[in-house]
Amino acid sequence: MFDEEDVIRVYVPPGWPGSVRPPGSPGWQSSAESFLLDSCPAEYRGYPVLRRHPVVLARLAKEFLASQLAATRSALAGVRTSLTGLVDTGTVDQTAAVLQQEEARLVRVARGVDLVDQALRDVRFVPRL
Repeated sequence: MFDEEDVIRVYVPPGWPGSVRPPGSPGWQSSAESFLLDSCPAEYRGYPVLRRHPVVLARLAKEFLASQLAATRSALAGVRTSLTGLVDTGTVDQTAAVLQQEEARLVRVARGVDLVDQALRDVRFVPRL
């Protein structure tokens, strides 16, 4: 059990990933590493340099998510024209909805990765009034 004075109170901004402990708290970098690895291709887990240098991992995660977001937006922009005549309208609509949901998810993850990256670079977040 923690005494109140043992608890580190750190503000984390909106969009901070729920699976990542606040910066400076025990285990925060380990939770950040896990989140960043979950945000990247599974193969990234096999590269020791990325585990030794979380700021490098964050940089690569940002690039990977940016490319995924661009690909999803491109697919969404062309989904109707590329699928019309191949599948029924309901399927096209459902596919567009999937792409919209994926776009929103990627935006959320990219925001979380950016915030974790900032924290790894010792940026301290302060609440805005």
